[in-house]
Amino acid sequence: MQTETLFSSTIAAVSTPRGKGGVALIRISGEEAAAVAGRCFFPKCGKSVGELEARRAYFGDIVSGGKVIDDGLCTLFRAPHSYTGEDMAEISCHGGMLVTQRVLEAVFSAGAVPAAAGEFTRRAFVGGKLSLTKAEAIAEILDARSDTQLEIAAAQRRGALSEKLEEAEKELIALCGAVYARIDYPDEDLGEISDDEFADRAAAVLRRLEALASTYRAGSAIFEGINTVICGAPNRGKSSLYNALAGEDAAIVTPIAGTTRDTLERDLPLGRVMLHLVDTAGIHGAADEVEKIGVARAETRVRGAELVFCLFDASQPFSDEDAALCELLSGIGAPKLALLNKLDVKCGVFTIPARYRALFCAVIEISAKSGEGLDRLRETVEDLFSVGAIETSNGAVVTNARQFAALTEARTCVGDAIHAVRSGMGADVASSDLERAIATLGELDGRRVSEAIVSEIFSHFCVGK
Repeated sequence: MQTETLFSSTIAAVSTPRGKGGVALIRISGEEAAAVAGRCFFPKCGKSVGELEARRAYFGDIVSGGKVIDDGLCTLFRAPHSYTGEDMAEISCHGGMLVTQRVLEAVFSAGAVPAAAGEFTRRAFVGGKLSLTKAEAIAEILDARSDTQLEIAAAQRRGALSEKLEEAEKELIALCGAVYARIDYPDEDLGEISDDEFADRAAAVLRRLEALASTYRAGSAIFEGINTVICGAPNRGKSSLYNALAGEDAAIVTPIAGTTRDTLERDLPLGRVMLHLVDTAGIHGAADEVEKIGVARAETRVRGAELVFCLFDASQPFSDEDAALCELLSGIGAPKLALLNKLDVKCGVFTIPARYRALFCAVIEISAKSGEGLDRLRETVEDLFSVGAIETSNGAVVTNARQFAALTEARTCVGDAIHAVRSGMGADVASSDLERAIATLGELDGRRVSEAIVSEIFSHFCVGK
């Protein structure tokens, strides 16, 4: 990558949320950071900003156009001991919207240019302060909507995944080095590596990579979320369940069948899993034109679901409408859970016929009204997506499709190397496959990655980070 392009200017941005607050922070990074800050911030101690002791906050006046517009604090960070690895200055002012904007304008007038989205973290990555997986973890911390996401992202930020990847890469490099050293220096006593030893050591790395890749099902469920649809015949309690999971009255609930006529959607955590939850209209043979549209949309969403919550009214006998819904679900490949609702009023008359029971991964009795049974629903969903099987606190979890694709490619390359050497081709030939695996792992963690991938990742960051 062209690092000189990224580091050619001194950038600035507001790094705290816009709006009224106690304080706002303007971050400045680049070779001229101290000089830029020194043109608009004047410490009360009488020193210039360039003379300030690093990593200490100094009180002073913030000046624009020769006028004091606020007072605040300035902290100087000298390269390479800063977030970006460059010289940095951070000016804290009062957190009003207008005063914050005026301070930022003063910084721009002093020579800084506006930072692009994620540019501070991108500079940290390019400067070697962060691996790519650590940078992605920072974005995940900023976007976290559940305690589980935050727990994993914080561990990733500390290097939990990076360390696992580096261990695998180092072993592959050592394995290739042993083979090539023997080829290049045949007269030296460098020891012999047999084909069996080569295959065994490569297989040990492959098991590590497979163990990491196996966390993606859970990582995706936690971070990317599961497209989950609540479906059922009319008046089965779908909207009541939606409200219970949302923790508020997000959907209108009445005793009148067909109250819900369109889809309602919300992202929310269910235990450690993130759901893209969709409440749908009751699926039945509607006569009303508007209701027909709602039913058609419900059927479309069910067909595209990754997880289906199918509600039945446990206080009533299994109906023809329930049977029609089960026929629809028979063509759906996604996991399906049968939720027998109205547990609080059930009369023991409901049962799912044997020919339909096999459609469902589990049958769970619930009361959407009282919340009874929702803990079992949470546990079942976590088990379905392997979340219960991973240790989230260590952070060695594959959380996005980019990471998983790179791991899959690396596993394929190592597997090819093992197959080659066990087929009699020799370790020297098989090492070319290991070289491809090493390159792929380098791309995964950013040591060798294209500019296009880097740009795509950092485009999702906010300005100021």
